[in-house]
Amino acid sequence: MKNFLILYFILLSSFGFSDPLSDAVQSTERDTNNVLRDVHRNPYETLSFFEIKPSMTVIELSPGGGWYTEILANYLNKSGNLIAAHFAKNSSNAYLKNSRNNFEKKMDSKKIYKKVKIVDLNSNLAAPETVDAVLTFRNLHNWLGSTMDKIFMNSYKSLKPGGIFGVVEHRAASGTSFEEMKKSGYVTEEHAIKIAKKHGFELVKKSEINSNAQDTKNYPKGVWTLPPSLRMKDVNKEKYLNIGESDRMTLLFRKVL
Repeated sequence: MKNFLILYFILLSSFGFSDPLSDAVQSTERDTNNVLRDVHRNPYETLSFFEIKPSMTVIELSPGGGWYTEILANYLNKSGNLIAAHFAKNSSNAYLKNSRNNFEKKMDSKKIYKKVKIVDLNSNLAAPETVDAVLTFRNLHNWLGSTMDKIFMNSYKSLKPGGIFGVVEHRAASGTSFEEMKKSGYVTEEHAIKIAKKHGFELVKKSEINSNAQDTKNYPKGVWTLPPSLRMKDVNKEKYLNIGESDRMTLLFRKVL
């Protein structure tokens, strides 16, 4: 697949055509350390699977340090809009507040981020039925419980009828308990689909774009044992680097018309 995409980009360039998504993924505006993670996170294939178009209004839920924001801000810059739903600006949690401040500094650092609107993750996100797509990457494990219900509910409300809800998440083995999901950082597909359907979404399709058969999902520090976190530091570091990033589900939902 990767070789096919490389050939595809070369052919487009040869005939003078431009692929806005390819341009965004390959942009020199991106942090070079983030680009190194493309081999694990497959941004071109993932955003294509989620049917994201450059004219859309998109919400990125909990963007963290802005890994996907770098691509989405560029891709949506000309005719679309990006809303980044980050941790609450007035959070009493020092880590969350610092993360939000660092993200804001990043958004102020380059012209490409000028149009990005930042809202609180615990807010209504956007006016009802004004958004084309809501995306979340590797966040569900942080929301397990009532927080997930609230975020999924507000995402549904913000979407236009037929709007897209795209989910990428560390995938637990089927049958994994709720407590083990919270502890390990892996979430079952069954749970993700159950909560999405509970709030009105329909599952359209799944993809194995971000799967990793080498991920055994049974590590001392849960999913954070693997890169990029590597919480075991130098203990078995080569082993975990060779495994790569986690096995992930990639799910496309739609707001029922």
